[in-house]
Amino acid sequence: MTITPLDLHREANASSPELAEALSVIAERGVEYVYFQAITITGRVVGKVAPAKHFERLAIRGVQQHQTAVANLQGTREGVLLAGGVNAPEYTAVPDLDTFAVLPWDTSFARVFCRLYEPDHLLERAGAEFACDTRGLLRRMLTGFADRTGLELRTGCEPEMTWRGEGLEAQFRPGSSPAYHIEHLERNRPIVKKVIEYAQALGLDMIEGDYEDEFQVELNFMYDRADLTADRLTTYRQICRQVARELGIEASFMPKPATGMMGNGCHHNFSLWRDDVNVLAEPGRTELHLSELGKHALGGLLAHSAGAMLINGSTVNSYKRYWDAGQFAPSRINWGLDNKTCTVRLSTVGRLEYKLPDAAVNPYLSHAVILAACEDGMKNATDPGQPTQGSSYDAPIDGRFPALPLTLGEAIGAFRADEVLNQALGPELSSLLVDYHADEWARFCGHVTEWEREMYWNDTP
Repeated sequence: MTITPLDLHREANASSPELAEALSVIAERGVEYVYFQAITITGRVVGKVAPAKHFERLAIRGVQQHQTAVANLQGTREGVLLAGGVNAPEYTAVPDLDTFAVLPWDTSFARVFCRLYEPDHLLERAGAEFACDTRGLLRRMLTGFADRTGLELRTGCEPEMTWRGEGLEAQFRPGSSPAYHIEHLERNRPIVKKVIEYAQALGLDMIEGDYEDEFQVELNFMYDRADLTADRLTTYRQICRQVARELGIEASFMPKPATGMMGNGCHHNFSLWRDDVNVLAEPGRTELHLSELGKHALGGLLAHSAGAMLINGSTVNSYKRYWDAGQFAPSRINWGLDNKTCTVRLSTVGRLEYKLPDAAVNPYLSHAVILAACEDGMKNATDPGQPTQGSSYDAPIDGRFPALPLTLGEAIGAFRADEVLNQALGPELSSLLVDYHADEWARFCGHVTEWEREMYWNDTP
C-alpha cells in the first residue's frame, strides 16, 4: 500500500507533542471553537469552524472543502466556476499544529493554518499535495531550495494599508506631507495600540511603524523564515480587520485607494542565509555592496520581475500604483544602492528590498516567485547590471530585462511567457492564476467607469 503525503501529515499530527500541547491550551484557556484556516490563490483566508471538543479528531483527519474555494468560488463572465467547476472534488485541509493559537480578542476561539491535499478516496492522485495550495507550495519550494542550494530565504514585509473613520482625516500644510508626523500617529493611537497588542499575543515581534500618508499607517514585524513571514502577514491582516470592527472604522489593503493618494505597497525585504551567515554580504565590508552570489540572485529577480507581476500586482487596481511617478512606487525594472525609486533597493548591507509587491499580494506566491527567480539567477549567473544612479523615473530603460507590465492584461501575458515561474508554480496553479485574472481583466474592460462618464458624456458634438 502506497503511503501518501496526506497519510504522512496525519501520522505526524497523531504522534506530535504539539497536539498534546494544543489540547492542553484548549482545556486551560477554555477554548470552545477552532478555525481551520486555508489560503486561496488571492490570499483570502477560508476554512471551517469546529467545536474544540472535536479538535483532536479533526487535527488528525482534517476538514473538507470544495476545491473551488481555492479560487474564492469565483465564476467567470461565462458562468464557469473556476478551479474545477461544480463537479470538482473536495480537498482535505490538515492543520500544521505549530500554528495553533488562541485569538486574543476572544479567547474562546483559536485558529490553526492548514495544508491542502487531494482526498484519499480518489482513484488517481489520492492523498497527493493539492497543486493549487499556495501555502503548501511555498513550504515545498523552501525545502527544495534548501536541498539544492543549502540556503534559507529570510524576509520581512512592510504592510502599508488604509484606515478610514471619523477623526482620522489628516491635517497638514498644503504642499507638504503628513508622513512621519507623530501628531497623526496620535490620531491613530487606538489603532496602533490595539493592533500591536493583538499581534504580539499571536506571536508577531512588532518592531516599528510610522504614519506614511493620509489614512495610511505601516506597522512592521521582525523578519524570519519566509514561510513564517507569510503566515504572519496573513495573521496581521486578520488582526487589522478585527481592530477595525472593534473601533467602528474601515481597514483596507486595496493597493491604490484613490487618485492622488499614496499607494499601499507591501515591500519584501529579503536575504539569503547559509549556516546562519547572510551570503548577500561579504565579511568585513561595511559599504553598500552585494556578494557575487547576491548579484546573481538579484539578476534573476530582475529578469523574472515582469512575469512575477501577476503575483506582485494581482488586481486591476494594483497598476494604478505604478503609474504615479514620484510616489516611490517603481515604474521600470532596475536596482539601486539605497535608491527608493528602483524596483529593488539595496537598503543596507546584505538586505534587498523588493518594491513591486502591493498590499493585496498573496504572500505565499510572492515568496515562491522570489525563490524561483533568485535560484534561476544563481544557476545562470545572471548579471543585474550597474545600480541606477539618481531617479529611476528619468533613467533609460534597461533593455536586458522585459518592461514592467503596467496593466493586469500586460501582466497576464508576461506571466504566460515566463517558463521558469510557470514551472516553479506548476501547470495546474499557473493555469488557474491565468484564468482567474484574465476573467477579472475582462470584467474590468467591459465595465463603464465614472471616469468615462465624466470624460465622454457631454464630449460630442
